[in-house]
Amino acid sequence: MFLKRLRLSLDMIRFEHSIFALPFALTGALLAFRQTGFPEHFTDRRLWWTILWIVVAMVGARSAAMAFNRLVDAEIDAQNPRTKTRHIPAGLLSRTFGWGFTLGASALFLLAAWELNTLCFRLAPLALAVVFAYSFTKRFTHLSHVVLGFALGIAPAAAWIAVTGSLDPRILLLTAAVTFWTAGFDIIYSCQDYEFDRDTQLYSVPRVFGIPKALMIARALHVLMIVSLLALVWQLNLGALSLAGVAAVTALLVYEHGLVKPDDLSRVNAAFFTMNGWVSVLFFVFWAADILYASHV
Repeated sequence: MFLKRLRLSLDMIRFEHSIFALPFALTGALLAFRQTGFPEHFTDRRLWWTILWIVVAMVGARSAAMAFNRLVDAEIDAQNPRTKTRHIPAGLLSRTFGWGFTLGASALFLLAAWELNTLCFRLAPLALAVVFAYSFTKRFTHLSHVVLGFALGIAPAAAWIAVTGSLDPRILLLTAAVTFWTAGFDIIYSCQDYEFDRDTQLYSVPRVFGIPKALMIARALHVLMIVSLLALVWQLNLGALSLAGVAAVTALLVYEHGLVKPDDLSRVNAAFFTMNGWVSVLFFVFWAADILYASHV
């Protein structure tokens, strides 16, 4: 029974979508190693142990945040035709189990932060506060998309701190890039709920500005993402492979926006899930290749 509920919980939080932010966190870690110096051998225990705990921290924080969001939004989800079949509104999981899962995932995150370094552990409660706060923002501000973006955007900066024990302001450009990227695709996704948000007085960019303008705002945010990435390439003196990665991300975002029209939202899921998964993975592949190649020449 417990294993069944655990499986349902992982499905509830869309565990597979950890891929959205994790590659950016790992990029932040690699950039930090590039700054401090990679271990002499890639079999070095420090390298892989740090990466392992960064992954555990990311999975724990995201799982806690998603489960918390499902709990906080359960009554709203029950009213929305698109979300009423989610696990808690549909009765597949109890609130008690959901709270237990949230506490367990939070404890896992705190353990990972403890294992990384003192500063990570001290900042861990603040990070949890940020990712939990997002769940309430749609009730009072249409900037909820930006708050969600920032909740994911702190991941690369946190990974930098995990490696170095301090924060370099330059890595905040990657935080900005992830924030703009996430806010943009969340606006696209929320277009599906335009009528529901309007009827229930929930805040979102589509509800406030309408779907056509919301899609324009999403495009502008994704332009800001690309500008932030280019600024980071310049600030850290990265190479041609990183620029190629930015070009690949740009092409994917252009294609993503081509999938969604103000009068045709039938391909929103493809734009949201498939394309953004490719954005994060290809970004990491190009930037990791650039960082690792430069460390061996």
